[in-house]
Amino acid sequence: QSYLDNFWPDLKAAHELFDSILQARRERESESQENHGKEYPEHLPVEILEAGIKSGRYLQGTLNVNKHRAQLEAFVRLQGFGSKDTG
Repeated sequence: QSYLDNFWPDLKAAHELFDSILQARRERESESQENHGKEYPEHLPVEILEAGIKSGRYLQGTLNVNKHRAQLEAFVRLQGFGSKDTG
């Protein structure tokens, strides 16, 4: 803000862009606070997921996505299984 005020006081478009970015950032921060600091809302509460993993209803793993073909290639590596056992 001070840079724009000091060096570009007459550049209205830059000031409007800065204000827009600042407003978007504030909205994102307020949404983050509503979600307790999490970027995405949880699908199920943590307690249900933990109970499901313990009972064997759910499996825990790591999602690996091909960065070059993200919409076409991905796999899940299950925890507790060897590196060759993927689903």
